[in-house]
Amino acid sequence: MFASFKSAAILFVLLTAITGFVYPLAVYGIARVAFPQQANGSLIERDGHIIGSALIGQNFDAPGYFQGRPSATTPTPYNALASGGSNLGPSNPALIDAMKQRIAVLRKANPDAEKPIPSELVTASASGLDPDISPQTAQWQAPRVARARGLPQMQVQALIDAQTQSPALGLFGEARVNVLALNLALDDAQGAAAHNARR
Repeated sequence: MFASFKSAAILFVLLTAITGFVYPLAVYGIARVAFPQQANGSLIERDGHIIGSALIGQNFDAPGYFQGRPSATTPTPYNALASGGSNLGPSNPALIDAMKQRIAVLRKANPDAEKPIPSELVTASASGLDPDISPQTAQWQAPRVARARGLPQMQVQALIDAQTQSPALGLFGEARVNVLALNLALDDAQGAAAHNARR
């Protein structure tokens, strides 16, 4: 009996060391070498300051910025510590009321948009942290952003096209636009235009 206990204890310690320490450290080390940006959280820096992650959405509510999907996280939107959806079913009056309110706000903010409001601007995601929107959703917001920034809509559309990422390997997923990257590109474009105007 003691021999069986000793064998089990040795196996337990060995497997704990392998699966709890050796394997995680090996994976972390390989990731740091092969994919350093992703291993560090895909952080985005500006002027030496971290301003966000390409993997987690942010709350943009100013009219001159593109907006992502609504976030149901509490107590604040895009709260990574409280990732999750609202869990409201499609027949729940609270969900219907929330969608009606979002539609009213979007229509008021973007009266020049001719097409129907994309559903992803009205419904929150399951995680509440989506960093990306579809190119169609970005295009729907383009008139509002162009008007608020005083930019030609063609220039805003060109920025959307430049920031659109294709499906992985051309097969997996959908075309998408990272909201934070697109808004930073907008700031850069407007900053360059202002600089050229001063010259």
